[in-house]
Amino acid sequence: MLTDPLVAPTRTVPDDERLARAALSRIVEPGDEGAGLLLQRCGPIETAERLARGRDLPERLRRRAEGYQARAAVANPAADLERAARMGARLVCPGDRDWPTQLDDLGPITPTALWVRGDASLRLLALRSVAMVGARSCTAYGAHVAAELSAELADAAWVVVSGGAYGIDAAGHRGALSATGITVGVLACGVDEIYPRGHATLLARIAEQGLLVSELPLGAHPTRPRFLLRNRVIAALTRGTVVVEAARRSGALSTARHARDLNRLVMGVPGPVTSELSTGVHALLRSGAALVTDAAEIIEMVGGIGVDLAPTRRGPMLPRDALGRDTLEVLEAIPAGPLGAPVERLVRASGLPPDAVLQRLYELGSLELVERCGSHWRLV
Repeated sequence: MLTDPLVAPTRTVPDDERLARAALSRIVEPGDEGAGLLLQRCGPIETAERLARGRDLPERLRRRAEGYQARAAVANPAADLERAARMGARLVCPGDRDWPTQLDDLGPITPTALWVRGDASLRLLALRSVAMVGARSCTAYGAHVAAELSAELADAAWVVVSGGAYGIDAAGHRGALSATGITVGVLACGVDEIYPRGHATLLARIAEQGLLVSELPLGAHPTRPRFLLRNRVIAALTRGTVVVEAARRSGALSTARHARDLNRLVMGVPGPVTSELSTGVHALLRSGAALVTDAAEIIEMVGGIGVDLAPTRRGPMLPRDALGRDTLEVLEAIPAGPLGAPVERLVRASGLPPDAVLQRLYELGSLELVERCGSHWRLV
């Protein structure tokens, strides 16, 4: 069973461990199960040292020892952390307050750490999140449906997570942003890279209003295997995955398979039976995925997952003194009463910029302290 994600880890990751995990993000490819098993057994510092030496490695890693050594020789984790800080990014490690513990369900293929660009709390945003994935070469129907679903989810204070690609991914991100919502992009490259190139403005907006996340270090470029391995993070991070348009061999189906293997909910939006882009989704539905046609049906599914990812509780989840200063200021700015206040009023009351206020509101919404009612936010 998962650790209760509403309870923040109390352990602080030591600096030497953070440096080791930063180095491992350069040395080890995502999804390297052999390195993951070594990491579970020996911890990040010893694992990084063994891979750098190329000695004392399990048999399954020995054939790749030279590759590990070559990468370790040019790794400079301290410089990576400094560069990330300059661009508004950080490294989130297992044991950090901001680490989403549901990622640990991936076992030996859990990311060694995550590079996160943006100011919001990844752990809190993930509490009320849904993955929206599908075909890159989608139809107008698919783009419209993904955008509408994402906007409706954002209106209900749910976070939309996707991969930043063309097609359904982009439609999902844009739909959430259009509703003044929060969206998270999980990338197959470094959080400082612009890929695809045509999404420079979109990715910048996601970083400002939400988060960009990657297990790859700064400057890393996408490859076909990295796209597929990125999908396991999307599936593990969220409560459920919605697939909108996918052919039989679509990469989006790998996200659905990971979600199913992790006992997350898998949902599909039906499409025209004459379209090749409906075949993958319809196959999912025949194999047991839930059919959904609007955000209310999605929320009905993911909202009932129960104790593992989001225990149903009433009242404050954490003492107010455990909230960050900015988060507490936004909470205190919300007036009592059923009407609440719009974001613009909370910006004036808290003195924080609009994007920061919106991020804090979604964090508070994940803790069930506030709720969204159209353009207003009110206390629960």
